[in-house]
Amino acid sequence: MVQNKVAIVTGASQGIGAAAVAAYRKKGYAVVATSRNIRQGPDDGVVAVAGDIRDRDVAARVVQTALDRFGRIDTLINNAGIFVSKPFTDYTAEDFREVIDVNVAGFFHITQPVLVQMLEQGNGHIVQITTALVHQAIAGVPAGLALLSKGGLDAVTRGLAIEYAKSGIRVNAVAPGIIKTPMHPPEAHGTLAGLHPLGRMGEISEVIDAILYLEDAAFVTGETLNVDGGQHAGRW
Repeated sequence: MVQNKVAIVTGASQGIGAAAVAAYRKKGYAVVATSRNIRQGPDDGVVAVAGDIRDRDVAARVVQTALDRFGRIDTLINNAGIFVSKPFTDYTAEDFREVIDVNVAGFFHITQPVLVQMLEQGNGHIVQITTALVHQAIAGVPAGLALLSKGGLDAVTRGLAIEYAKSGIRVNAVAPGIIKTPMHPPEAHGTLAGLHPLGRMGEISEVIDAILYLEDAAFVTGETLNVDGGQHAGRW
């Protein structure tokens, strides 16, 4: 199936990642979707690559699959990530390794070869999914490892945007607040809604709207778009 453009989406089996796959297909993109537990579906415009993105060999296989099947890579959505909330002194060395491996090493291993391909093409777009906590911590929501890892992605988004701006490659980020995804049980929704000035949790579709805005915003690079009900703006 030949498509005009091709996207790679990590963490694609559920939540924001699965919705991003569907949204890019609706735009006419072919998609290479990867996560640890993903399975191939009936749509031959979506190629599933199962594996752990923290493994450099898996990342290389994802990129090569996109090139073998579709011949190019136009967009990379770095969505794969984990969140461990504990008081900072309670984190274990294993917690640290797990979060850094997925959130930072996973980003590095797949973004590097994707950038090589985009440089050859002379264009491309990369989007990181970070967190609004990077810009506004919340008392009672300890998130040291999320800030350490996703804060790094927030910073490198701007750095890469400047580094590759003259190469036709844009780099942006979306920083969600607390979104109604499978990781949040329904019984916690009331409490979580109160952590946002707008008084509700965000919807997956609202994060996708932000990603698609950035996709089509040809004059926007180095931007982190907060989708957080006002959480980043300050205390309330």
